[in-house]
Amino acid sequence: MPEGLDPWGMEVPEDYARLMQEFGIRPLEELLPSIPDPPHLMRRGVIFGHRDFERVLERMGGGRYAVMTGLMPSGRMHLGHKMVVDQLIWYQRKGGEIFLCVADMEAFSARGIPYDLGRKIAFEEYLVNCEALGLELERCRVYFQSRSQQVQGLAYSLARRVNFSEVRAIYGFSGETHLSHLYYPMIDVADILHPQLEEFGGPRPTVVPVGVDQDPHLRLARDVAAKFSEEYGFLPPSSTYHRLMRDLFGGKMSSSRPDSALFLTDPPEVWERKLWDALTGGRPTAREQREKGGEPSKCLVYELCMYHFAPEDRELLELKERCERGEIICGECKEELIGRVKGFLRELEERRREVRPGVERLLRRISP
Repeated sequence: MPEGLDPWGMEVPEDYARLMQEFGIRPLEELLPSIPDPPHLMRRGVIFGHRDFERVLERMGGGRYAVMTGLMPSGRMHLGHKMVVDQLIWYQRKGGEIFLCVADMEAFSARGIPYDLGRKIAFEEYLVNCEALGLELERCRVYFQSRSQQVQGLAYSLARRVNFSEVRAIYGFSGETHLSHLYYPMIDVADILHPQLEEFGGPRPTVVPVGVDQDPHLRLARDVAAKFSEEYGFLPPSSTYHRLMRDLFGGKMSSSRPDSALFLTDPPEVWERKLWDALTGGRPTAREQREKGGEPSKCLVYELCMYHFAPEDRELLELKERCERGEIICGECKEELIGRVKGFLRELEERRREVRPGVERLLRRISP
C-alpha cells in the first residue's frame, strides 16, 4: 500500500499534494466560490480535496442528497473525531440526510472489540458527544453494522464481483491477513452505497467526508458502484478529504495513544496538563522567539486553534501574525488556548447531561 494511505494505520501523511496527484483527488479550493457559507475547515484548507463534490453542490440548493460516515467504537472520542461531526452538523443545516454508521463490525474485525462492549462505547463516547456538539441524531439514520440486514446483504451481493487481486491492490493485504479483516472492506462499501437503495429513496448523490487515510475505501466503493450501475443505478459516491488531526507529539491522533490525544470526556485539568507538554513552533529561548518569531506552521497549539478553537478567521490570522512577529511566546499562547478549552469542555459536559436521556431512548430503539 502506498505510504500514508492505510485506513487502520497510525502515521500522518507528510505530502498531501503528492497523494492528491497520485490518487486523482482534486483541490477543493476550486469549488469554494460555489459552496454556500463554507465552514471554517473548508475556508482554511483543512478540508483540502474532493471527488465529484459538484454533484452534491447541485443538490444543496434544493434537492435530495445523502451524507454518509461512520464511527468505530474501539476507544474514546477525541478531537480528530470532532472534525467529522463538525462537518455533519454543517451538512445537516444544508439539507443533507445523514447516515451515521456505528462500525461495530470493523471494531470487532480490526481491534477485537466484542459487540456488547462496542455498543457501550458507541453510546458513552460517541453518540452522546455527537448530540452534545450539535448533531441532531433524531434527524439522522443511525444504525449498527451488526444489526443492519441491508448493509450485510448488500455487501454479500456486491462481493461477487470483487476479487482478491483488486482488494489487495488497494489495501495491500498480505497472506497473513485474517478473513474477517479481508472481507470488511465490502461491509464498508455497502455502508457507503446503501443510502442509494430503493428503500431509502433510490440513487442520489452521496458524499463521504473522510481523512485522506480513508481514501482506499472510497476508491473501492467507486469501482463497485460502476460495476453495479445498471443493476442498482448507483452513482459513484462523492468524497471530501481533510487533513489528519495530529496528536500533541506530532503523530496521528488516536485513542490507542492516550497520553498524546485530547479526549472529549477528559476533565479540563487533564487537557491543561497535556497542552503544556504539546510541541510548538517556538524557538529554543524566549529571547530568540522575540527576535525571530515563531513558526505556526509547525505548531500543534496553532493547529488546535485553526481546527477547533479560533472560530473567526480574522482572529486566527492575528494569532498567526503575532507569533511570526515574536509578539507572543509559546507559554502565553498556551495560556490563551487553555482558557478557551476550559470553556468549551464545561459547556460540552453540561450539554452531555442534557442530551443523555434522549440518546438513551434512541439507542434502545436502534439497538434493543
